Amino acid sequence: MNPRPVSATVACGYRRAAALTAEHGRTYHLAASLLPRDSRGAVYALYGFARFVDDIVDTPGDGVTDSARLTELDHAETLLTRALSLGAAPEPGTPGPDDPLTEIVAALADTVHRFGIPARTFGAFMRSMRMDSPGSPLFRNRYRTLAELSEYTDGSAAIIGEQMLPVLGIAEPDNQVRTAARALGDAFQLTNFLRDVAEDLQRDRIYLPMDELAAFGVDEAHLRRCQASRTTSAPLRRALAHLIAVNRDIYRRAEPGIARLPRRTRPAIAVAAAAYSEILCEIERSGYEVMAARAVVPTPRKLAVGAAALLQR
Repeated sequence: MNPRPVSATVACGYRRAAALTAEHGRTYHLAASLLPRDSRGAVYALYGFARFVDDIVDTPGDGVTDSARLTELDHAETLLTRALSLGAAPEPGTPGPDDPLTEIVAALADTVHRFGIPARTFGAFMRSMRMDSPGSPLFRNRYRTLAELSEYTDGSAAIIGEQMLPVLGIAEPDNQVRTAARALGDAFQLTNFLRDVAEDLQRDRIYLPMDELAAFGVDEAHLRRCQASRTTSAPLRRALAHLIAVNRDIYRRAEPGIARLPRRTRPAIAVAAAAYSEILCEIERSGYEVMAARAVVPTPRKLAVGAAALLQR
C-alpha cells in the first residue's frame, strides 16, 4: 500500500517527533515499532508534542525567565488550538516553515484528525504543564496526598492513555477500557517520579506525596539530606518500597484494558507496560539508591522482558 500523502510540514513533524521519541522515550519507541505504520507515527506525534512542551517547562539553567516560559506555553497551545480548529489535516504538498514546534504541531493535528482523538484532552495536558510552571496561578511543586497528585497526573499521564485508545483501534471505549488506559498512563508517570526523585529535587519539585513519605518518617529535610549525601536512608528505602507496591497495583489495574485491545496493537502496549515497570525492579536491585544514580534498564533485559510479555499475549 502506498503511503498516505501529507504536506511537507506534516512529514517533517513526524520525523522530528520520531527522533524525539527515539532519543528520550526509548521504551515507547521500542513498543511503537510493533504497531502498524500509521499508528506508529501517531505515537511519535503524541510523544513528540508532549516532550517538546515538557522541555519548555523543564529545561534547567537556560536563562529563560518564568514569564518567558509561560509565554512559550501559551504559544504552543495557540498553535495547537489553531491547527485542531481547521477541522481537517493540512493539504498534501503544502510547504511549511523550518520551525520544530510548528512542524510537530502539524503532525499532531494530522494524527488527531485521522484517528478522532478528542481535542478536549489537550486542554487537560496543558493545564498540568502550567502546574509545573513557576509564575502560573496553577503552579504546584509539592503534593500532600496521592489524590492531590492525581490532579496533576490527570493531564500529564492519564489523559495520554485516553488519547492512545483511538490510535490502538478503540474508537469508542467503554468505562472499563478508558479507566484501564488512564491507569497505565498514571503507572508510567509514578514510575518516572520514583526513578527521578533526585533530579526533581534539584528542580525544587517533590512529586512523591508528602503524607505517604511521612508515614515512614521522611519529610523534605530528610530527602534533602539523602540527596546531599547521595545515599538512601533506611526510612526512605521503606517509603520507596511502599510506593513501588502502590505503583505495581496501578499497573495491575491496567491489565484488563490491555487484554481487550485489538490483536494487532495489543503486543506493543504489553511490551511497553512490561519494559517500563522493569524500572521498578531496577530500583529494587540497586537497593533503592535513587539519590546516587538514575535507574536505567539495560537494553538486553528490556528486550527479554518485552519478549516475555509478547509470549504471554
